[in-house]
Amino acid sequence: MMSGNYTSIDNQSVSGSVPAAVPDPGHLSVKFQDSHLQTFPPSEAQGKIAGGARLPRDADDTFSKPVSGSDEAQQSGWLRTFSVSTYKSYFDVDTSDVLERIKDSLLPFSGAFNEKTSNSPDLYGPFWICTTLIFVAAAIGTFVTYVAHKVKSKEWEYDINVVQWSAGLFYGYVTIVPLVLYVILKYFSAPAGLVQLFCLYGYSLFVFIPALCLSVVPLEIFRWVLAGVAGIMSATFVAINLRAHIVSAGERWFLIVAGIFLLQLALAVVLKLYLFTVTV
Repeated sequence: MMSGNYTSIDNQSVSGSVPAAVPDPGHLSVKFQDSHLQTFPPSEAQGKIAGGARLPRDADDTFSKPVSGSDEAQQSGWLRTFSVSTYKSYFDVDTSDVLERIKDSLLPFSGAFNEKTSNSPDLYGPFWICTTLIFVAAAIGTFVTYVAHKVKSKEWEYDINVVQWSAGLFYGYVTIVPLVLYVILKYFSAPAGLVQLFCLYGYSLFVFIPALCLSVVPLEIFRWVLAGVAGIMSATFVAINLRAHIVSAGERWFLIVAGIFLLQLALAVVLKLYLFTVTV
């Protein structure tokens, strides 16, 4: 047993003589050198942990940069067509920009739309304009048909084909017509940007949204006037914005512009016969 600064052996039998006890030299003080231990958490932040639980500097762009050998880094040529990053810039648009372009589409004679969107065409506005048209056409058409049947005390059934027909018409129109026009302009050595054409035709359909909303008025002549005014505004908007570009196609530029104008009017007639007309 150890006690203090001397050692004694109790209750043990040892061979030989027992040594004398070591005298107590008195109280001993033990001094320790300054330790190099650090307290936790440290008083001063070091390394990448600074200012609390802060993420490393490269944490934000860890997933934004393609890793060497990844599919995104290796995509090139026509494979980029199927990459989401290819179309990301066309949906990066502010609300103020979309509203400004909608306002230009309602002023068809200004012809400033192509100039404003030549460097930054978007697909965000055209997509939502077409989507809104589909639901507005279905909702207004259903409401008008319902009221007409109730006025004449006839049985009414919801027609789901209105949604499908509207989706095929609007999405198909803003996709197929710009594609065909793109090929025609390229053939006549007056190529235009394909995304620019999608953008132009998408915004040209906005005028049909308020026209469809006003078609709830139960007057056939008023609905014809709505369809005619909306069709003329839309056709004029597209034709004027493309005229300056198509003039470089040569002597046939007038025929191309006239065809664009008449095709847009034909769309208005189709909308009138199918969506603006109520049959009971």
